[in-house]
Amino acid sequence: MLRCYLFGDESAFGWISNIGQFKMQNYILEVEGLVTRFFTRQGVVHAVDDVSFCMPPATTVALVGESGSGKSVTGLSIMRLIPPPGRIVSGEIRFNGQNLLELDDDGMRRIRGREIAMIFQDPMTSLNPVFTVGHQIAEVLCTHEGLGKKQASERSIELLDLVRIGNPRRRAADYPHQLSGGMRQRVMIAIALCCNPKLLIADEPTTALDVTIQAEILDLLARLKGEFKVSLLLITHDLGVVAEVADRVEVMYAGQIMEQAPVRDIFDRPAHPYTEGLLKSIPRLDRDGQAPARLATIDGAVPSLIDLEEGCRFANRCSYRIDQCSEGPIPLAEPSPGRLSRCIRSEVVGSLR
Repeated sequence: MLRCYLFGDESAFGWISNIGQFKMQNYILEVEGLVTRFFTRQGVVHAVDDVSFCMPPATTVALVGESGSGKSVTGLSIMRLIPPPGRIVSGEIRFNGQNLLELDDDGMRRIRGREIAMIFQDPMTSLNPVFTVGHQIAEVLCTHEGLGKKQASERSIELLDLVRIGNPRRRAADYPHQLSGGMRQRVMIAIALCCNPKLLIADEPTTALDVTIQAEILDLLARLKGEFKVSLLLITHDLGVVAEVADRVEVMYAGQIMEQAPVRDIFDRPAHPYTEGLLKSIPRLDRDGQAPARLATIDGAVPSLIDLEEGCRFANRCSYRIDQCSEGPIPLAEPSPGRLSRCIRSEVVGSLR
C-alpha cells in the first residue's frame, strides 16, 4: 500500500491508499517501493530499500540524511544512471504517470536532460575540461531542442546571463578550470535548465561553497524554480538549506526513509529519533551568543548495508530503543496527520531532551 501526503495547509493533508486515488492527484513524480542494490564481491549492498514518496508540480522536496544514507543513489535511480555493479531491483518510478523503469534506453535518453535534469554534486568533474562552458550548454540545446549551432550559441549566452554570470559572452568562451566553484555550479544550473525541464534533481548543490556563495545559489534556485515552474528534488545533508527552501522533507537513514513530514513539522517536533539527533547536532548559540563547549552527536555508527539485522536500522544508536525495536521490520506509520515515521515509539520522541 502506497502512502503519499498532499501538500498544502494542515487541513488538506491526507494519505492515498490505492493506486487509482493516487493517480488522480496529478503528481509530477511518484516513487513507489524503490529498491536499488549493488552486487559486490563483499556482498549485496542494500543502498535503497523500499523507498516511496511523491511530488506535486512546482514543489520542493528535500531528501535529507548523512553520507551513505542512500540520498544520491535515490536521485541516480530516478535518472536511471546507476553504475555497475548497481542495479534497480524493483519498484516503480512514475514521471507524469509514465513508469521510467519500463522505458528502453532511447526512451529514457529522450526524457533525461529534457524532462528531468540533474545538478550533480561536483561541477568540476561533471563539466568536460576540454570544452568551453558555452560549447557544453550549446551541445545540450542542439541535442534536445534541435537548435542550429548559431542559435544554440546565442541561447547559451542568454542562459549564462539568466543564472547571473557576469559578462556572459566572454565567460561562454572560458573552460571550467577558469571559473570559480560558484560559477561552475551556475553553469551546471544553466545546463540543467536548457530544455525547461519539469523536474530538477539537485544533489548537494551547495557543497564545498563558502557561505555567501551558498546563499546566492539557493536564492538562484528559488528564483528559477518560480520562473520555470519546475519541481525541485533537493538532496542534502544541510538542514539549514532544508529550512530555507523545502516544502516537505524525506529523512533517510541506511537506505530507508525514516520520516516524512512538512518542513515546519520536522523542525517543530520530529517524530523519529534519527531526525531528532540530526536537529540536535546543528550548531547553535546560547542566549549570551556563545557556542556550546561541545556539539551534540549521534552515538554509534551507521550499520553495514551488507549485513543488515532484523528490526529498526537505527536501534543500535537510539536512546528510545526497547526490545521490540529489534523484532522484525519496522513499517512507516502515521503518528499524526500529514506525516509518517518508521518508529514504534514516535509518540515519546523528544521526551529525553
